[in-house]
Amino acid sequence: MNHKIETLDLISTPPPERPEKIFLKWNTLKSGEVLRIINDHDPRPLHDYFEKKQKGKFEWEYELKGPWPWIVKIKRK
Repeated sequence: MNHKIETLDLISTPPPERPEKIFLKWNTLKSGEVLRIINDHDPRPLHDYFEKKQKGKFEWEYELKGPWPWIVKIKRK
């Protein structure tokens, strides 16, 4: 079964605005759905945040590890 994938290209978004966009979109996802983030750097701090606040509720997969762009898929469990 194919699940919905929401793609969020953050490259043109100013860094201070990125977290709000990410979490607004994340909060709309149902189990099995994916948030695909396109970024201009490794979103490792985001992964660390998810580990603290969403532990056990997501799967993290790098689709492309830079150097440009970085693409990560975050699947809601």
